[in-house]
Amino acid sequence: MLADLADPFLVVKGLEWPDIEEPFETLAENALHKARTVSGHTGEAALADDTGLEVAALGGDPGVRTARFAGPDATYDDNVSRLLEVLDGVGERAARFRTVVALVFPGGDEVIAEGSLAGRIAVSRRGTFGFGYDPVFEAAEAGYRTLAELPEEEKNRISHRARALQALADQL
Repeated sequence: MLADLADPFLVVKGLEWPDIEEPFETLAENALHKARTVSGHTGEAALADDTGLEVAALGGDPGVRTARFAGPDATYDDNVSRLLEVLDGVGERAARFRTVVALVFPGGDEVIAEGSLAGRIAVSRRGTFGFGYDPVFEAAEAGYRTLAELPEEEKNRISHRARALQALADQL
């Protein structure tokens, strides 16, 4: 996704850092925490993100706990099953994916950007592409096809992550 941005990024491989928890209550705090930790351990600029699925009928949940919605050791399938279970019989299924990206430089400068994708939660899984909640997230911009029904190139054009990265590039 970064290849299409105006300024090229160099991806450095072979560097190490500790596993990073996501202990905070907002996507921005988690993204900044991850980027600061990696930059601090590597001495290089670091880009990190945090993404949440926000479902209107659930008051914005699972939100910052999207990856752990069905419990701390939940798989993607567990999380999707839990979401479908709690939404069973719910008519209004509006939702959005929201991504916050943070770019932290070794000197301390930080840039944060956000992107979102509106849609709704399907009543059952559809599609074979993607990961996570993609089989049940129907994107409004894609004619309410699920993200798992979109080829990677199409998904990457409209996704919340692509929008966050474009907003970041615009700031740079």
